[in-house]
Amino acid sequence: MSDAAKPNFIVFLTDQQRWDHVGCYGNEVLKTPNIDALAEQGTRFDKFYVSSPLCQPNRATLMTGRTPMVHGVRTNGIALDRNAVTFVDLLRAAGWRTALFGKSHLQNVTGRPPGPRPPANPDRKAPPAELQEATRGRRTGADYDAEVNPKWHDDPHRAVPKMPYYGYDTVRLAASHSDRVQGDYTSWFNARHPDPDSLRGKANAIPDDTISVVQSWRTSIPEELYPTAYVADETINYLKYHQESAEGRPFFVTCSFPDPHHPFTPPGKYWGMYDPDDIPVPASHHKPMTSDDMPAGLWFAYEKGAAEPDAQWPVPVSARHAQEAIALNYGMISMVDDAVGRVLASLTPEVRANTVVIFTSDHGDYMGDHGVILKLGLHFQGVVRVPFVWQDPEGAKGEVRQDLGGTIDIGATILARAGLQTYFGNQGHDLFDADAAPREGILIDDHGMAVFKDPEAKAGLMSYITDEWRLSVWEGSDWGELYNLVEDPDEMSNLWSDPKHAAMRQSLLHRLLREMISLRDRALTPTSLA
Repeated sequence: MSDAAKPNFIVFLTDQQRWDHVGCYGNEVLKTPNIDALAEQGTRFDKFYVSSPLCQPNRATLMTGRTPMVHGVRTNGIALDRNAVTFVDLLRAAGWRTALFGKSHLQNVTGRPPGPRPPANPDRKAPPAELQEATRGRRTGADYDAEVNPKWHDDPHRAVPKMPYYGYDTVRLAASHSDRVQGDYTSWFNARHPDPDSLRGKANAIPDDTISVVQSWRTSIPEELYPTAYVADETINYLKYHQESAEGRPFFVTCSFPDPHHPFTPPGKYWGMYDPDDIPVPASHHKPMTSDDMPAGLWFAYEKGAAEPDAQWPVPVSARHAQEAIALNYGMISMVDDAVGRVLASLTPEVRANTVVIFTSDHGDYMGDHGVILKLGLHFQGVVRVPFVWQDPEGAKGEVRQDLGGTIDIGATILARAGLQTYFGNQGHDLFDADAAPREGILIDDHGMAVFKDPEAKAGLMSYITDEWRLSVWEGSDWGELYNLVEDPDEMSNLWSDPKHAAMRQSLLHRLLREMISLRDRALTPTSLA
């Protein structure tokens, strides 16, 4: 395939956006005309699921086409191995110019050390420090601190230490969330305002008594300096340079927005764009989960959310506060949609006619489902199901797909469209392979945030989702969940202990086991005959 015939790719990636928070997925309040246009001109997948409901593990799955249990990024706080092969590596090797603008979250962002590991057997002598893990590489040091926010704040002009970055030749980072983003964005912001820190955060917010939901404030950062604008502007500048250069090489660009992840801080007109009174209260809000509905180890997340509403755990909210959170979330999404439109408008007709455009998110948010917002905890649809739109100038128009797909399939699908073979060990499938058997189910591999503080924590929650059912099991417990997604789309009736559904539960457990076996790591091949 000549360079001229090779397709370009733009991947729009958002952070923490559930599948039904897009107009083309049936949302009658939220306005997303630019994303909707992609669906009208392409293919919308209605049943698209993440491999993990956490940023870092699922983004690592997107890049590698491998499950968290295989690529090793089991939770936030574990960097993706710099030796991991990504689908972007293959595009780069085949001649594509590769670039990332915005949030990466393939590495750790806080700089905080993990919690202490409890002694396995205090009566026995512990091994030396360098031999206490099953592998010698801890994924720490200069090659793994590219996204640590405090370092960007202290040195706004620092650079990613080792390139390419997981296959990307050009990287401009926007790390963290809301109006507290750092990374390359820091120096960009500093060059445009004499005192950026005077605009950041809740302490510097514009007074507003109309909204009182937790983790929300009216940011003082103007629209044109907000991280969403930065990500779009950097992407546009790169695309203009590409189009004006005489290289003639195809491009692969990831335009990754830190929004609409909490805290909810839409700037300017986007703050009041949606009235909470116009937001329907989620149907399941009146049925909050209790300690009787889950094991103690899982209930821990909900207790943490109630005690620490400014953290990452599921936060209980009133119906009114759910409406407020959703309204602000919609404002952030509308700003993203406008940014998507600006990026696409920067392409010449000739380039646009040879560019595949993809829109998706890394995971969702409860957004009032079962009385909580944010994430962590149970695998309700709002958290594990995300939008996925594929617009290909040579593909179908206005197609709606009901077959199962997931984040794990994105890389394989892009490589197939590029005319490239994938690497051995990629576990994803080409979503447009007409000869492939449809997926029976999707595995959600969630090791839990508690692992960050306690590597021995039994915090694993694994789910198996089919066209009709969701089955979830908790590590070290007989507890589980079983929902009929067709008859009970709001997941309010757990059928796990219902004798009438015992056979279905056993069947799904068996299918879950088969899926786990099929997803074992096949990457390391024999080097010789035994």
